[in-house]
Amino acid sequence: MLIREATPSEDWPAIWPFFHSIVSAGETLTYPLDLGEEDAEGWWFVAAPSRVVVAVDDAGTVLGTAKMNRNHMGNGSHIASATYMVDPAHSGRGVGRALCVYSVDWARAEGYRAMQFNAVVETNTHAVKLYRSIGFDVIGTLPEGFDHPTEGYVGLHIMHKAL
Repeated sequence: MLIREATPSEDWPAIWPFFHSIVSAGETLTYPLDLGEEDAEGWWFVAAPSRVVVAVDDAGTVLGTAKMNRNHMGNGSHIASATYMVDPAHSGRGVGRALCVYSVDWARAEGYRAMQFNAVVETNTHAVKLYRSIGFDVIGTLPEGFDHPTEGYVGLHIMHKAL
C-alpha cells in the first residue's frame, strides 16, 4: 500500500462514493447526512498547511483517505487533528492503521506538539481500539453528544496523543 498526496481532480471521483456512503450512514462522523458532493469535496480538500492523502494499492485503487489539519487556529494551532475514511470494501486490511500512523508521523514532522480527535463516536469501537493501540487516550467524553441512527444518543470521545 502506498500513501500519497491526494488531488481533487485525480482522487475525488474515487473518494466520493465511499465518503458519501460513510457520511449518509450517520454512524461515525458528525457531518450532515445529506452533505452534497460539491460541499463534501470542499470540506475534505482543505488548504495548506492542511494535507489530504490517499492510500492506494499496487493497481492504484483508492483504499482510503485522510485529512490532516490544525485542530484550532491561533494559540491552539500547535495541536493537530485528522479524519479518516476507509472504503468499506477494503476494511480489515490495515488501511485505517496505515493512514493513522502516517498522520501521526506527519504531525510530528510538521512540529505539532500533540494530536487530538474531537469527536470519536464511542460506538465506533474499531476506531477507538485502533487509536488506543497507536497511543491515543480518551481524555473526556461528551455524554449523548452523537445521535446514532440505531443506538440513539451515545457519547463522543475526545482522544489525545502527545507527540
